This record gives sequence, C-alpha cells and structure tokens, in this order.
Amino acid sequence: MANQQIECQSIKITKISKEDTISLRHSVLWPDMPPEHVILPEDELGVHYGAFLPHHSHPVAVVSLFVEACPIDRPIEAQLSSNGTSLLKTKERAVRFRKFACDPQYQGKGFGTQLLLHALSIARSELGVQVAWCDARRTTESWYSKRGFVSFGNPFFKGPVEYIRMELDLNQLV
Repeated sequence: MANQQIECQSIKITKISKEDTISLRHSVLWPDMPPEHVILPEDELGVHYGAFLPHHSHPVAVVSLFVEACPIDRPIEAQLSSNGTSLLKTKERAVRFRKFACDPQYQGKGFGTQLLLHALSIARSELGVQVAWCDARRTTESWYSKRGFVSFGNPFFKGPVEYIRMELDLNQLV
C-alpha cells in the first residue's frame, strides 16, 4: 500500500484507528448526544484518516471512508459526470465518507479540505472508486459545492438536522 502519510501546509495526514475519530466526531457533530451516537456499526469496515498539527497528539480533523454504492435517487442530469459519462456505471465502485469533522478553532484554515481531498485521492487510486458521496448537513452544502460536489435527491432529516446527499466525480481531482 502507498505511503499513507503526507505533510500539507504544516499538517500531517495519516490513517488512524476508528477509536481515534470518536472524540472529535462527538464534540463537533453531535455534542448533545452520548459519544456512542457517533460510533457507526460499520466502522470496522472503514478507513479512517486524521489531520494533525505538528506536536499535537490528537487530530484537528477526521474523516471515515466506506466503499458503498451511491444511491440512485437523483435526476438524470445529475447522473452524468464532468466528462458526460454516466455515474450510474460506477455506482458499484463508489466511496461514501462519513463523520467528517474539523475542530471549530481550525475551521476555515484549509485543514478539512486538505484532509478530505487527500483521503478521496487515496480512495480513487487504491480502492479504484470514481465517485465519492456523503449525506451533508444542509448548513454545509455550500462548502461542498465550492469543492465541486453536486447535490442530489431530496433533503431529509436525521433527528433535528436537515441533510442533502452530495457527490463528486473523483476524476475531477488533480
């Protein structure tokens, strides 16, 4: 397997254990719920990454990747990739990212973007996936859109939080 660690503008991105994601997931995504709320039954099957600042033992951003087919509940025009080919052909080799969280004091500094793009680049090269997707909170939809993601399907709720599905053609990554 390729080297899973890189240095990016004073951060180190590396594979981490599922246990190393829980504290940040909890504090950022669902702080009013018990920590168990952010543990996924499929965490054992995922690949987890963290972004670390020099001399810090805890990640400032985390993301978990799972090979999972992209849902088909999107309009036909959204089923085409940037080069005009159907994304439906690649749905079997898609990666879903979940529990993407960045410490609020480090948001807006590019750490989350670097982490996500690095993890998706690894997924494309090592897992052979061509599409990435997620259930994004509606409050983050514009953040994803600025990075090339396209929303699809109808909004839905997980508890009190509204979500929209978003996807990215990984062939767009440099």
